[in-house]
Amino acid sequence: MVLKVQIDNYWVSYCLNGDCNHPAILFLHGFIGDRREFEQAIAYFCEQFYCVAIDLPGHGKTYAIDRSRDRDDNYTIQSIANLVIKFLDLLRVDRCFLVGYSMGGRLALYLTIHFPKYFHGVVLESASAGIASADARSDRITKDRQLAAKLEAIDFRAFLEDWYQQPIFANLRSHPNFSHLITQRLDNSPANLAKSLRNLSTGMQPSLWGNLSGNQIPLLLIVGALDPKFVQINRKMQQLTKKSQLEIIPNCSHNIHFENPHLFIEKISFFLLPLVHSE
Repeated sequence: MVLKVQIDNYWVSYCLNGDCNHPAILFLHGFIGDRREFEQAIAYFCEQFYCVAIDLPGHGKTYAIDRSRDRDDNYTIQSIANLVIKFLDLLRVDRCFLVGYSMGGRLALYLTIHFPKYFHGVVLESASAGIASADARSDRITKDRQLAAKLEAIDFRAFLEDWYQQPIFANLRSHPNFSHLITQRLDNSPANLAKSLRNLSTGMQPSLWGNLSGNQIPLLLIVGALDPKFVQINRKMQQLTKKSQLEIIPNCSHNIHFENPHLFIEKISFFLLPLVHSE
């Protein structure tokens, strides 16, 4: 069942699965995803955990109540991180585990660094710490603004078909459930996704590379072996980050939880259970 709660000017859509007396896990989806991103993982973990999945602003059924107050700065990583913390406070979740994929992984890392008291341990799937170079960030902003304009201008299904032609999604396109994934993605609003792309892109995100060495929260970094760019990024993140471990998943590209959900669940279980028992 989809639930809603008002936070500031937004109706925030979310789902709850499991016993609220169990340790909580908050799941953060990637770009063009929604609260259903981790359905298979949640179906497994809800036996032992209180699983919370949210539609981030710009995605799913989360939307502005007053559109005249739906400003671009509400879609920045700083604003959305504050919204997530308010959301946890409303649910009375003092501390939880955190799982984030791609865009949601970048947000999860930002939350880990800026709000560490809320998290026992964090799983980052195909995530990054941002772009260190100011020139490279500027180039990425330009490209993402062009992509956002394209998203608003063309048929949404055509955009999705083009989006998933990227090499990082090569394995995804041949997956037997790929058409179901596209159907779920079509539930999003292209206009709202464009706002997210313009304001929550890797280029707009402050670089977090300088914050990694001070991290004290256990991290699990998961990347696909067929996603070489992110393998390189996450190797570097592991070297700089305390209490981190890296898992490179064979025969997977960017979206590991969809391509090989069983191995994804297994790796997370090995990471989470010792932390639960240590609390």
